[in-house]
Amino acid sequence: MKRGGSFLRIIIGLGIVIFGVVKFCSSAEENPYIGETQYVDLSAEEEMALGEESTPAMIQQYGGLHPDEAEQRKIRKIGQKLVQNSIANASPYEYEFYLLADAKTINAFALPGGPVFITYALYSKLESEDQLAGILGHEIGHVIGRHSAERIAKQGFTNSVITGVAVGSGSQEASQAAAVIGNLVNMKYGRGDELESDNLGVKIMIDAGYNPEEMLGVMQILKESAGPNSTPEFQSTHPDPENRMEKIRKAIEQHQ
Repeated sequence: MKRGGSFLRIIIGLGIVIFGVVKFCSSAEENPYIGETQYVDLSAEEEMALGEESTPAMIQQYGGLHPDEAEQRKIRKIGQKLVQNSIANASPYEYEFYLLADAKTINAFALPGGPVFITYALYSKLESEDQLAGILGHEIGHVIGRHSAERIAKQGFTNSVITGVAVGSGSQEASQAAAVIGNLVNMKYGRGDELESDNLGVKIMIDAGYNPEEMLGVMQILKESAGPNSTPEFQSTHPDPENRMEKIRKAIEQHQ
């Protein structure tokens, strides 16, 4: 009975893994804005609904919106200029731009479907409109790159594999090893997303008439703000700023 139980457990675990593989592979579709095949479970409409639903929570998490309406208008104006003069204008997404009140957390991010945010802590360190355009262009790149939807699908696939290994092996060590490997794989995708958004951000800046060289200044600001980083790059979701600067220089040469 014990041997039979082990065999049944392996079959069930294998079935879970196979189901995850089939589901993941069947979600493949072409992204016309980046010219690549992606694996995504969400439609554009679902991405926009998710972004809209999540926006109030994100605003609250970062201390609300910054009260200076003139600065909010400035960010919206630059953001919309980037959208209207780039490939983002052909996408179905509804872009909104927000300055968050948080004066301590240096961050900028985008939600699925179009909402783009920058904290006052980062905004206050910028030295030019072009640097702001670089950050907003990078975040627009995440939206048209469908990176959130892509990572949701990949995380679902990873979870299926980890669950299948745990069920099939009955071994805590094996399931822990699978979880570690899955985490590193998803981190790798995160770094790739950042580099792809840097590339898209450079193109978006150039198309909208901004100086892409200012993206290098943004990287320097981020590097100085982060301080010494002893974590190996492969264990981080974001590439090292020096690595990003090298790739940005190549993107500038490519798109100019």
